[in-house]
Amino acid sequence: MKRGILLNAELSGLIAAMGHGDLLVIGDAGLPVPPDTRCIDLAVTQGIPRFMDVLDAVLSELIVERSAMAHETGSELIDALSHKPLGSVERLTHEDLKRISGSARAIVRTGEFTPYANICLWSGVAF
Repeated sequence: MKRGILLNAELSGLIAAMGHGDLLVIGDAGLPVPPDTRCIDLAVTQGIPRFMDVLDAVLSELIVERSAMAHETGSELIDALSHKPLGSVERLTHEDLKRISGSARAIVRTGEFTPYANICLWSGVAF
């Protein structure tokens, strides 16, 4: 068994394969996934797993150079994200975030029901 926080084999393998500048999106249960974009669907039921729990597990293994979230994201979530290693954080419209998501290596779907609980994470390098 793998030692560490992130146990999902598909998500862990994706992170291991990501290169500098690759995009990973973590989204709420309602974020649309374009037909040609890989979806790692972790959603079980409303609120399980939570967006922040999935983000914390991903951040335990992914070096993030920069990130983006929607202007519409609520202040409570923004405050919770302010202490995370997200690199430089860009704010954009929700429509732009959905458009950019189409170029992601994958979109991770959570069980989160909080509106606009979505984030784009661009991979950095360890050197």
